[in-house]
Amino acid sequence: MPEPVVIATWPFGKLAADTALQLLAKGDPALDAALAGAQAIEDDPTVRSVGFGSLPDRIGRLTLDACVMDGKTLGCGAVAGVEHIRHPAALARRVMEKTPHIFLVGEAAKWFALQQGFPLEFPYTPEAIREWLDKHPDRKKEKPADDKPAAPLTYDSPVDEHNHDTVTVLARDLKGHLGGVCTTSGLAHKLPGRVGDSPIIGAGLYVDDLAGAAGATGVGEEIIRIGGSLFVVEQMRGGKGPQEACELACKRVNAAAGRRGVHPAAVAFIALDPKGAVGSACTARTNFKYAVARGGKTELMQAKEVPPDA
Repeated sequence: MPEPVVIATWPFGKLAADTALQLLAKGDPALDAALAGAQAIEDDPTVRSVGFGSLPDRIGRLTLDACVMDGKTLGCGAVAGVEHIRHPAALARRVMEKTPHIFLVGEAAKWFALQQGFPLEFPYTPEAIREWLDKHPDRKKEKPADDKPAAPLTYDSPVDEHNHDTVTVLARDLKGHLGGVCTTSGLAHKLPGRVGDSPIIGAGLYVDDLAGAAGATGVGEEIIRIGGSLFVVEQMRGGKGPQEACELACKRVNAAAGRRGVHPAAVAFIALDPKGAVGSACTARTNFKYAVARGGKTELMQAKEVPPDA
């Protein structure tokens, strides 16, 4: 019988991995377990980059993105830019199961959530609002003291690559099937309407029982640019182990940055192959840690760093 295995991004992924492993041990399917693990992070208001309590965009709105994928059937679903819905990953699964589509966005995704019985909820915490105001002092008042309008949004501000900690959860169940979930609030202080890699099948997540599962975290624009998670899975399909596949993805991110003459952004990948082997790698200065759960215990691991000249 295959051994249950879970791998999840970042130290807070330990809660996700613990939660998922308990369900896998009872015989739950991989996708069910991965979703429960991801939802545990969505429900934690201290995690400022996933679920309610996260940091809003530049105009103060909190929008959430998520996707799910079933490795047995290649079934998948995704949502992006969703407001006032606490569990976007669960909503993404409804898209997979209840519609002929894969991806719903914005107000339409929220209307679908209401039709599916999801309640509207207030997503902000005092801590997140306070932190947002500290980053946007010009918007603390409706009008500045000199009666001039608030500063307009700009489109050339640098991306803050330290506020993008997506949780991705990959799981293998007792039957050997794979499932994965990716959920996030995206980059803090992003431009309204910005969507990163996390809800994009093939970028933030890809799962196939025949090849393996992979997920990503970091600056989504760079992960999208190389088709990150699908790239990792296809490397495993071609015979590479999960560790080597993740390192190759980081090298590809580095090479893409080099072609544009910029320093590689902070990104990381995790992978799980059909035999239960795991791997992870990150670009320089990312300091990426991830959780691996198997055999009744969960450990935090340090990802291998791939420098630009590797």
